[in-house]
Amino acid sequence: MQGAIPMSDAKIRRPKAETPKGFRDYFGAEVTERKAMLDAITGVYHRYGFDPLETSAVETVEALGKFLPDVDRPNEGVFGWQDEDADWLALRYDLTAPLARVAAQFRNDLPSPYRRYAMGPVWRNEKPGPGRFRQFYQCDADTVGSGSVAADAEICAMLSDALEVVGIPRGDYVVKVNNRKVLNGVMEVAGVLDPSDPERFTHERGIVLRAIDKIDRLGDEGVRALLSAGRKDESGDFTKGAGLSAEQAEVVMGFVSAKRDSGAATVARLRELVGASVIGAEGVDELEQIADLLDRQGYGPDRIVLDPGVVRGLGYYTGPVYEAELTFEILDEKGRKRQFGSVAGGGRYDDLVKRFTGQAVPATGVSIGVDRLLAALRAKGRVGGDSAGPVVVTVMDRDRMADYMGMVADLRNAGIRAEVYLGNPKNFGNQLKYADKRASPVAVIQGGNEAEKGVVILKDLILGAKIAANATLEEWKDRPAQVEIARADLVAEVRKMLGQ
Repeated sequence: MQGAIPMSDAKIRRPKAETPKGFRDYFGAEVTERKAMLDAITGVYHRYGFDPLETSAVETVEALGKFLPDVDRPNEGVFGWQDEDADWLALRYDLTAPLARVAAQFRNDLPSPYRRYAMGPVWRNEKPGPGRFRQFYQCDADTVGSGSVAADAEICAMLSDALEVVGIPRGDYVVKVNNRKVLNGVMEVAGVLDPSDPERFTHERGIVLRAIDKIDRLGDEGVRALLSAGRKDESGDFTKGAGLSAEQAEVVMGFVSAKRDSGAATVARLRELVGASVIGAEGVDELEQIADLLDRQGYGPDRIVLDPGVVRGLGYYTGPVYEAELTFEILDEKGRKRQFGSVAGGGRYDDLVKRFTGQAVPATGVSIGVDRLLAALRAKGRVGGDSAGPVVVTVMDRDRMADYMGMVADLRNAGIRAEVYLGNPKNFGNQLKYADKRASPVAVIQGGNEAEKGVVILKDLILGAKIAANATLEEWKDRPAQVEIARADLVAEVRKMLGQ
């Protein structure tokens, strides 16, 4: 009988150390930058009177509903699974659907209107691509329980303030406002919406919505193709269209191009397009009110404009919709100039809570795409600079670890970010390499001789790097890269080096 193969000779199958397709990891500076940006945004939300809410990452598929525009993926774009008790669960695809569930579940305990903000990751089972991930962060603010368009105007004003507080100045962004009721009126005129039978033409209207939402990327010709028979993209893939006639498509395209030089002129043009449609006229009235409310607060066309080209792809919007677009140019991966595009969007969704309660509960809100906004800030040089690491206390004698821990405790207690080197201290050069890799501004050194004298050596790693890169003689004389100080002066001298 042949003997068993020794484990040392057997081929061991090891897992691949790689992230799943469409996911990525975030390290130090990226996480720090995101937190700082979220803190700034939530500061604006808090100032407007909104309260924080944190919901579960997992919801029942029934509670989430089926509103994602990408319906060609399993479970209509969500990551779902069947639980032991046969319920289907899924990772949340946005922060709005969980809010609707919360508003229904705790309706007797929450104030009405309920104003909340939330932030966190969401997951979409969509085809990944360059810059398109299956997990990404959102930062939302919503008002549930108010049917007043003043709530919509407030959300738009708050979005404008949030962009400016994180470092997007006026002139580099615009918040565009539209109303789905106006589009419904136009589709009624075009013959793809029957007020007596709202479910009729649902499929066609969904295609129309998604087509208009892609106007910036596809242009007039691409949208016209999707409104009619369909469109074949550069790869040869064919997307079936809404099947509208040329006359019907022309009505919709007239809506897309209805923006005029002023809000009043845009409103007048939209009134022409909706004709006798009652729902369309109601939407135009609401847009006019929103424009007036914003103007009274000082939010003019340099920040917020009426734009019929904004429709938002999600199917649950019922009234005003809005989108924040960054207007400055960046270079794409091929070196071509292009505008950065949208970083936030939202709108009114008066029927979402009704799914749970059977009672109409008006709601409106906005969602900021955190990762895209961070990318925009990096493109503008607002973030992404060198992030200072901790002061590193090096270890010259492992038997004196308590002394080094005492030093780092003094620094931390003074509010200075610091750490002790916890690797193998045998090679001191490796400790300084570690400090460089950590982007440490200062290294603290104390060997036995320094301990006997009651001193420590501070090595200014930032200035040391400058000297290595040909810093001027004046810089060297003014502030040498390495100094010996009394142990008792450690905190004060480190603060001085850090410019605190």
